[in-house]
Amino acid sequence: MSGPTGAAPGSLPEPRPSPAPAPPPLALPPETVPAGPEDGDITEALEETYWSVHDGAAAGATVRQVLARLPRITALIGRLAWRADRASTLTAVVCQLASAAMAAFGLVASVGVLQHLFAQGPTPDRVRAAVPQILLVAGFLAVRALLEAAVSVAQARVTPKIRTALERDFLSLTAHVRLEAVEDADWHDEVHRANDRGLFYARKIVGQVVSLASAALGLIGTAGVLGVLHPALLPLLSLSVLPVGAAAVHSARARFHSFKRWNALQRRVRVFSWLLLDVDAAAELRSDTAQGALLAEHRRLTTRIAEEDTRLGVNSALINLAGRAVGGIGTGITYTALAAMLIAGWLPLAAGAGAVLAIQSGRTSLTQLIEFAHLVYEHALWVDDLLAVQERSRRLLPRTAAVRAPERVKEITVQDVHFTYPGKDTPALNGVSFTLRAGETVAFVGLNGSGKSTCAKLLAGLYEPQRGSVSWDGTDLREMDAQSVHRRVACVLQEPVRFPFSALSNIVAGTGTLTEAEPRRVMAAARAAGADGVVAALPAQWKTLLSKRFKGGQQLSGGQWAKIAVARGLYKAAPLLLLDEPTASMDPPSEHAVYEAVLRGRLRADQITVLISHRLASVVDCDRILVFDNGRIAESGSHDELMATGGDYAAMFTLQAGGYRPSTAIDTGTGAATGT
Repeated sequence: MSGPTGAAPGSLPEPRPSPAPAPPPLALPPETVPAGPEDGDITEALEETYWSVHDGAAAGATVRQVLARLPRITALIGRLAWRADRASTLTAVVCQLASAAMAAFGLVASVGVLQHLFAQGPTPDRVRAAVPQILLVAGFLAVRALLEAAVSVAQARVTPKIRTALERDFLSLTAHVRLEAVEDADWHDEVHRANDRGLFYARKIVGQVVSLASAALGLIGTAGVLGVLHPALLPLLSLSVLPVGAAAVHSARARFHSFKRWNALQRRVRVFSWLLLDVDAAAELRSDTAQGALLAEHRRLTTRIAEEDTRLGVNSALINLAGRAVGGIGTGITYTALAAMLIAGWLPLAAGAGAVLAIQSGRTSLTQLIEFAHLVYEHALWVDDLLAVQERSRRLLPRTAAVRAPERVKEITVQDVHFTYPGKDTPALNGVSFTLRAGETVAFVGLNGSGKSTCAKLLAGLYEPQRGSVSWDGTDLREMDAQSVHRRVACVLQEPVRFPFSALSNIVAGTGTLTEAEPRRVMAAARAAGADGVVAALPAQWKTLLSKRFKGGQQLSGGQWAKIAVARGLYKAAPLLLLDEPTASMDPPSEHAVYEAVLRGRLRADQITVLISHRLASVVDCDRILVFDNGRIAESGSHDELMATGGDYAAMFTLQAGGYRPSTAIDTGTGAATGT
């Protein structure tokens, strides 16, 4: 049993931090205040959300940046596809290349058709002569259609497999990372961004890369056909398609900017929509008659958004008009140059007509190339996020070791443990030492932030001490396999997980299954926790789904959920049971029954039970009570011992007990106060 820890005799007292400076005096508020931004750009008043960091990134990138990154993106998607389904990936690549070749051959065959049609002689003879070439063009088109269908089939096979593999790996990794990672706000944002956006765009980007490759190959094929017809036609292709490309770039950027702004504006409006529809806010809104104020602000914002949408739409239309005008000038120059080549005899008439077809095809391919390049560039950032989170998760997985946690634990020793949360200066635990023994019930009490819950998490192996050690039967937890330790600990928290599954699944979930149970053990745990009455009142009892999301599903009260959670902890029958304010939402009879079960009628006699509670009446019967204060153990002993000491515990207990006594009455006859 450890005594109070503190400064050694004769040593200097530890320096206390200087008090924070007092805030300035509060001035009277103004008579009127806007509910939100009123002037200027509404989006500037909004913080960028974690899930929108890459929105509009393609609009801010230069053409060179986009083009420079495309090969790496294509290679990345190719590797993912290859790992997911090699056969389908190979089929898609081969068929895509063959489809591009068919398109080029079709252009060449079309030139052959034109040569026959523009040749000398009677029209019927020219048409008959062109029939074989027409059939050849039709054949190329048919084969290309089959190849594109094969690409679509292969894409349909490989895309879901990529998504499934990424999602499976992502959830498997993030579900097992160490607790301190999950509690980090930056980590929380990264994981949810990867889940919300990364997995979504990972599915879409495969088809976009295929379309991008198709457009690029089509442009290359067109250039090849023009080079065969006449090398001088290649500069004409550039002259024709580059203005169109420039217009497409500006149009794409305008759309991306528009989307980012629209998204930010909608976020602002959703705040009011959410408040008006939220069930938790409904009663207060109606009692305060605040609906009209919220609706007025909603109306003001939606008017601003409509004006913004109109402005963006007009700008987009003007950009498209300018692009088409410039593209029209370029096309006019191209056709003028083409006509000059025909007049000069550099090019046969049939070849000139074929060049027109090729240039039109090239313009279409370039426009598609730019559109998909912007999409792929931006969506690849989300996929990169997803893969980065997966890689970081691999580095944050709990340790694996050959040493497994024992099924029975005789003694847990905490020796000079220090622990400070990341980003904090003050330690949560500062030199804590004590020993827990099998069959013992120990209470952790103290003020909020004193280190109780942190110490419990160290006992369970959820955190690792930065100094000192936590040992089970003489073996440091850091030498044991982390998951094996977690299987030997049952935690019951103040806010337990409310699994949207059956009542039975909610009780057995702590043993690593949702579908298998030991009936007698479940019943014993449910009775001990008082959950048997909760389950008995449900329509389908054990099989009842505890969620209103399902037909016939039931919603439990906070106290009923607490009983289910205690039953889950007792059913696990682990050698270490941690109860952190488990009965905070229970009524007094239920709370009493739970503590009777935990303290006296435990399902496992050799279990070490740690009870964390602010209700000191519930810890009176514990074997030992550890009083935490600023990360140290200030007092240790039984209830009677601590009350006799007259320290912090006695003061807290007396204060709480006084709240249950009637007010002091004055005996007017003797002048003595009645009651204590």
